[in-house]
Amino acid sequence: TVRYSALAPRPAPGARPGPGGPPRGARPGAPAAAPATPEVQRAMRSAPRPGGEVSRRPEGDDDRRKAAAPGKAVSRAKGAPMRREGRLTIQTVAGDGDSADRMRSLASDRRAREREKEKRRGGPADQVKVAREVVIPDVITVQELSNRMAVRGVEIIKFLMRQGVMLKVNDVIDNDTAELVATEFGHTVRRVSEADVEEGFIGAEDIDDHLESRPPVVTVMGHVDHGKTSLLDALRKADVAGGEHGGITQHIGAYQVRLENGQKVTFLDTPGHAAFSQMRARGANITDLVILVVAGDDGVMPQTIEAIKHARAAEVPIIVAVNKMDKPGSDATRVINELLQHEIVVESLGGETQIVEVSAKTGQGLDELIERILLLAEVMDLKANPDRTADGVVIEAKLDKGRGAVSTVLVKRGTLKRGDIVVAGSQFGRVRALLNERNEQLNDVGPSTPVEILGLDGVPSPGDPFAVVENEARARELTEYRIRLKREKSMHPVGAGATSMADMMAKLQDKKYRELPLVIKADVQGSAEAIIGSLDAMSTDEVRARIILSGAGAISESDVMLAKGAGAPLIGFNVRASAQARALAEREGVEIRYYAIIYDLLDDIKGVLSGMLAPIQRETFLGNAEVLQAFDISKVGKIAGCKVTEGVVRKGAKVRIIRNDIVVLELGTLQTLKRFKDEVPEVPSGQECGMMFAGFQDIKVGDTIECFTVEEIKRQLD
Repeated sequence: TVRYSALAPRPAPGARPGPGGPPRGARPGAPAAAPATPEVQRAMRSAPRPGGEVSRRPEGDDDRRKAAAPGKAVSRAKGAPMRREGRLTIQTVAGDGDSADRMRSLASDRRAREREKEKRRGGPADQVKVAREVVIPDVITVQELSNRMAVRGVEIIKFLMRQGVMLKVNDVIDNDTAELVATEFGHTVRRVSEADVEEGFIGAEDIDDHLESRPPVVTVMGHVDHGKTSLLDALRKADVAGGEHGGITQHIGAYQVRLENGQKVTFLDTPGHAAFSQMRARGANITDLVILVVAGDDGVMPQTIEAIKHARAAEVPIIVAVNKMDKPGSDATRVINELLQHEIVVESLGGETQIVEVSAKTGQGLDELIERILLLAEVMDLKANPDRTADGVVIEAKLDKGRGAVSTVLVKRGTLKRGDIVVAGSQFGRVRALLNERNEQLNDVGPSTPVEILGLDGVPSPGDPFAVVENEARARELTEYRIRLKREKSMHPVGAGATSMADMMAKLQDKKYRELPLVIKADVQGSAEAIIGSLDAMSTDEVRARIILSGAGAISESDVMLAKGAGAPLIGFNVRASAQARALAEREGVEIRYYAIIYDLLDDIKGVLSGMLAPIQRETFLGNAEVLQAFDISKVGKIAGCKVTEGVVRKGAKVRIIRNDIVVLELGTLQTLKRFKDEVPEVPSGQECGMMFAGFQDIKVGDTIECFTVEEIKRQLD
């Protein structure tokens, strides 16, 4: 017996369905009855059943049945899959075959498939948990911890929720919480510092059996007017293999020359010594020797001395090239004597420094210079291992339109190949192309070779070390750590305890007697004493340099803490701070200034002391006016009706108000100047005007107004 809902339509007589067959009474092969229209369905609901009595329901009974009946089925789009409904309707029974096919729920179907898979596998297999050693840094994200534990992140989140900690997979937890989680999941823990990710970035030193000879790296230094560029051009002409290719690309900053005997020499172009100093300050000792260019007709100049200091600090040998020997008046002996004053002793005087007389214009001595370079390189026994992953130093970097980040690097060890994953500073990427100074594509480059690389995701800083790493995960770990360090420094800028030169000047503005505290470290004690004596000679009754500490030796951490406590900058003369001292100075906000020439140091300190001097106030008289009337205007203030008796009065100028020969306002400002109803910039003598003064309302008839300008003149120490 088929039961129908109170609201379901009744089938027509003779159309009751059997179990899946055609309606009773239908001829075999006859077409199926068309679905009833809504009007027919309403008539069918009101018609009596065959052989039955007419249903007579009390009034309102139909409404009660509607309220008690289940809701109507949700209509679905044609072709959409149908799921089993809670009741059987006439459309389901008498409709087409698609309606008769009732789908099970998706969850039920999924459970059935899982049970079938388990049957085929022979039953559910217990997942074997593997105990691991989990390396936990100072801080770690939940996602990274799950990766190291080989556990789903949701399992860690569930465990933390049971502990009352609500986190997401990208949230950061400390090492204590991470250790608790790892221990709970059955793993052992090894704590490391976050800075340990830097370990192994630059590989270990090579054993002697793997070393091979490499080309020397030569830096040409000297005064800008002594022919350094001309000498580089002359050396370029000695490039036999590449002479006809149109020279070198100057922007690369480095190039390699192949000599007639097949040997190679790498030259670095460091104009102004800025890059060389920066690389030395970062510890990038990539230069094997220095060619010091000195003009024979000019001699040793201050920048020549500075170059000597740089080369000494880098601990590299020097070859002196006395240039412009083709010019009249050039004297190599004079240059030798001047170099002797700076402790550069040439071989002819029993020293170790080689000297060559050259002329970049005529080519004189060029072959001898190259021969000296190769001889010195042979004595130095320059070697490197080419059969290892590459590392080196970034010489320069830029963002090129069309090519992206382009970095010029010098390979120190190993072989750099196209496709290697390189980390340089806080940038990494896969090397897409290797280009030499002639813009030629290379597949790999060996030690002492400068090359442009394409493929980094950003522009590194010149002087940054670079190295090839094993995979992108390692590269990303390194760069994320370095970026995080930079972000932390930017989020915690130097605070009130900052001790830069600008901050010191701001602190000293309110003092009557102004002092500049300094901590001075020099290479030798005699240099420190000379600096102190020169600074004492600069002192005046208003400003002076106060030496907190002076001594010889490198800048240490105790020097940084002393400078921090005294609020003083650190001055280093021919010395450098250790890595620990530099890191401490960055954290504490202590400024460290390095100098190689005493004159540069004294000029900088003199400029700071001059800025601390109070400027001279110079007054320029403009004119006088007499107050004839005083008007008190509401919402405006006191207005002085005046007559200019001498010179001119000018809007915005300074004023001095005198009453009965007593100054009642020493330094005021003429805020408003009107003649009749119009504002005017100035009023000449003999005319009347109205005046209002900024912040001063005590105006009386008979007051004398003196108008003038004030000019501040900065003072300089003699």
